[in-house]
Amino acid sequence: PGFMIGRQLCVVSCFFIIARVTSLNVEPGFGNNIFGVSDAAQTFFNMGFLGAVITTILGSITWQLVASAFPLPFLSNPMVYVFLRICLFLEATGIASGAWVLAALHKRVAGF
Repeated sequence: PGFMIGRQLCVVSCFFIIARVTSLNVEPGFGNNIFGVSDAAQTFFNMGFLGAVITTILGSITWQLVASAFPLPFLSNPMVYVFLRICLFLEATGIASGAWVLAALHKRVAGF
């Protein structure tokens, strides 16, 4: 279970970083939309959701399919061990612990 929390932190961090990197700042309606798309599509591109969708497909779903289809070759890859250690480190820091939420609520209720 600890690995899953660290994994989710890694995925969410990558999700936000890639969404920020891939977001655009092209003003729709002036005719200079990227790839000549419509203004609605340009507004969608400006939000960074395109990078988030790509991250979801390439960074999460694809690797889950590979791991389920080829479990032994996937687990014997040295990079899997590196990512596993990163996820376990994030879990060990306690940054995603539910106690932080309870502490914040108690701080608000107690008024200190």
